[in-house]
Amino acid sequence: MSEERIGVYPGTFDPVTLGHMDIIRRGAKLVDRLIVGVTTNPSKSPMFSDDERLAMVRREVADCEGAIEVVHFNSLLMDFAMREGARIIIRGLRAVADFEYEFQMAGMNQQLNDQIETVFLMADVAYQPIASRLVKEIALYGGDVAKFVPPGVEADVVRRVVEMGRRGD
Repeated sequence: MSEERIGVYPGTFDPVTLGHMDIIRRGAKLVDRLIVGVTTNPSKSPMFSDDERLAMVRREVADCEGAIEVVHFNSLLMDFAMREGARIIIRGLRAVADFEYEFQMAGMNQQLNDQIETVFLMADVAYQPIASRLVKEIALYGGDVAKFVPPGVEADVVRRVVEMGRRGD
């Protein structure tokens, strides 16, 4: 019997976008079990707390096919992957700028643990321009984010913007 193929798809998911969901659905087909690792990037200022982002991603993956688990982590990605028994890191690419960053990260991660492979999935053409950072910016200025995020996430974003009291000028 072969070993279970476990993959990790890490990200901040602040908020989770249609692009993220595309990579999750496609990534889940490549492994026996996909672990969506929700983390905090200290260089980003999150709109949602760790718990809110975890709940958001869990809600959105609930109807996806495949064995998908959503967990929080706050450590080096390679340490997290090892703890989870993963041998594959799944990363989405949108553009050349993503590739340059991801190429550097994959090289560093390989130096940390060469037993874990990084697999890159190109974002579906329809989702290539979508970035969580831009979704938040559009929402903060009162724009419609429905084309970029699942309906439940749209409601979460709109509710947060209203709570923040910052809709346009």
